[in-house]
Amino acid sequence: MTMGWFDIDGAIKTVPVDDRGLQYGDGVFDTIAIRQGRPRLPDLHMERLQIGCARLGMDLPATDVLLDMLEDAIGKTACHGSGVAKFVVTRGSGPRGYRFSSDSVPRIMLGIFESPVHVRDCWTHGVEVRICNLRLGPQPALAGIKSLNRLEQVLARNEWQSESIAEGLMLDTDGNIICGTMSNLFLVSNGGLLTPAVTTAGVSGVMRRHIIALSETHGLPVTVEPVPVRKLTDCREVFLSNSQIGIWPVRRCGTSSYTAPGPTTQRVMKSLANSGIDECRL
Repeated sequence: MTMGWFDIDGAIKTVPVDDRGLQYGDGVFDTIAIRQGRPRLPDLHMERLQIGCARLGMDLPATDVLLDMLEDAIGKTACHGSGVAKFVVTRGSGPRGYRFSSDSVPRIMLGIFESPVHVRDCWTHGVEVRICNLRLGPQPALAGIKSLNRLEQVLARNEWQSESIAEGLMLDTDGNIICGTMSNLFLVSNGGLLTPAVTTAGVSGVMRRHIIALSETHGLPVTVEPVPVRKLTDCREVFLSNSQIGIWPVRRCGTSSYTAPGPTTQRVMKSLANSGIDECRL
């Protein structure tokens, strides 16, 4: 597979220095799994991309235009197996200063990359996570979307170097769990699933949304609310989700150990596998 970056007009190698995404992080991104040469859950990703741009007051082309761009890029890079597609949408070029022009033209870029390699043990025996020291600041205007400014996640991820730790969980300033640096969190609680609300910080993951919809369809209740960090000691099953991995069961967080994967987690993984998320097929 040949990796590359593209815009609507073709391959690109450079970005102008006056691009507002480069200057201020003024934009959004979305990362899509490619499996068997096809994008996974493309409609949900396009919807989130449109929501993020609308939140920032940016106009995007219609979804079918973006999907055509994606299909074209997959073909040009000969991505016939597994890969990763990353849309980056900035407000485009503009003058210095935080004020943006109402006639700014968004710059749409799409990268196609090889998939990261993870050992099968991550799914079959779970992963170890830690609590990050860095706290997420509340900002409801940006909560849920994948804005280009990921400095909180960058700093949090670099708090540890050990390969034995797969992910770090991030709290808000009130001590509630929000998400992982690259994932969403689910706890098995009271016969159902509990996942943190992302109304003041964090990202509303596409896989998180897919899990919620599938679980409710199959009679597994899902509660979305603030989750104090102490809840991690009150449950027996915990798992992470994102668009690339589907689900990773958690076997340990600090001094707390969990069944990985436990019966409810296995039930969710089976539902995901049946919906085409093959990584979750145990």
